[in-house]
Amino acid sequence: MTPAPASPWRRALRKLARRKGALFGATVVLAFVLMALFAPWIAPQDPIATSWGAIRKAPSAEHWFGTDEIGRDVLSRVIFGTQASLLAGVVSVSISLLLGVPIGLAAGFLGGAFDALVSRITDAFLACPFLILAIAMAAFLGPSLTNAMIAIGVSATPVFVRLTRGQVLNVKVEDYVEAARAVGNPPWRIALRHVLPNITAPLIVQATLAIAAAVIAEASLSFLGLGQQPPAPSWGSMLNTAKNYIDNAPWMAVWPGLAIFLLVLAFNLLGDGLRDALDPRQS
Repeated sequence: MTPAPASPWRRALRKLARRKGALFGATVVLAFVLMALFAPWIAPQDPIATSWGAIRKAPSAEHWFGTDEIGRDVLSRVIFGTQASLLAGVVSVSISLLLGVPIGLAAGFLGGAFDALVSRITDAFLACPFLILAIAMAAFLGPSLTNAMIAIGVSATPVFVRLTRGQVLNVKVEDYVEAARAVGNPPWRIALRHVLPNITAPLIVQATLAIAAAVIAEASLSFLGLGQQPPAPSWGSMLNTAKNYIDNAPWMAVWPGLAIFLLVLAFNLLGDGLRDALDPRQS
């Protein structure tokens, strides 16, 4: 008997497994996720506990990453800071997907005046740089991690609106969509059952890359005092404090900066691998 052909998702997983960069990215992302989930058990010390006898101590056997300006353990703060960065990335992108995909789907499928209105509003938002828009919105909402996530999510929504609309315009003229329309399926059923499932691959890739951008945005907002508020640990706020001691305590900046670099690099490598794996033109 001839074996049944593998499903598209299984073929995509096999292609993803052959890409070393994507596997490295997935491994690093998984390591950060586990670090965030098990932070209370992994962190050697309380991340907000101060020690006036250990101010700005260099890395040692007791404090592997050294201590900060009020004696807090930098390793523990980096570990707990993973929670804020990953939470901001996932929640922000989820907000963008929940807002952008339905609007883009409706605009691309319905067309007409609604499509023109959505396209012009999207163009207006995209004319403003993403980070500038997020900073302005976070400043308006007030400094907190929750408001920062909302600001980042809303600021990234136009990208998903544009992507979804473009994919819908390509898919809705396919033969299977025309066949579904010919047998009398209502428009909402065609959009949800025949169009949306066939545009998920580029949305997944964009969401993965958007998480990396959201991590940078959260760190930037926290650096400016608009994100996670002290004494709660955040990589951005740690860098903000470390800039004042860069000459005599460089470890305060090195470790949170390295954490941001690794997490963003991992999501970008994973996103690039998913883009190749989910592209049917790639072997």
